[in-house]
Amino acid sequence: MSEEAKWFVVHTYSGYENKVKANIEKIVENRGMHEQITEVIVPVQDMVEIKNGQKKVIQRKVLPGYVLVKMFMNDDTWYVVRNTRGVTSFVGPGSKPVPLTEDEVMNMGIKAPIEVINIVEGETVKVTHGPFEGSLCIVKEINHHRQTLTVKISVFGRETPVELDFTQIQKV
Repeated sequence: MSEEAKWFVVHTYSGYENKVKANIEKIVENRGMHEQITEVIVPVQDMVEIKNGQKKVIQRKVLPGYVLVKMFMNDDTWYVVRNTRGVTSFVGPGSKPVPLTEDEVMNMGIKAPIEVINIVEGETVKVTHGPFEGSLCIVKEINHHRQTLTVKISVFGRETPVELDFTQIQKV
């Protein structure tokens, strides 16, 4: 076994992604394979859909027809995943599964879950560390993807926009 589990892409029947995830997790639980198959995910992204003038947040599959499995590749894990109901194959040439590279994993946003912050635009926050520590400021814009927010801070009597990380502020 290698020192770290790798991410593999599994092709499934369309619409069966969540069933495949549940089936693999159930098999892992029943066979006590937690150390070999460590994580199974169906990549989803929150989308805002507007219907009849109403905003609704829905989750869309980023890769329809695919499930990502973090595991140590060996004969047992290959057999378990490959023979799970709804799985058609591993992604890779022929029957040889190819793990995702570190860059591919980072680009998919698998490693770093997106933080949700309970602050809205127009709200007053306090800077907890950095050059503006202790300053009170008003949130002008929130970028969830980059996990930053733009605030207006009074510098030499003028309102100045400053970009801060989510970790640098707290709600007042």
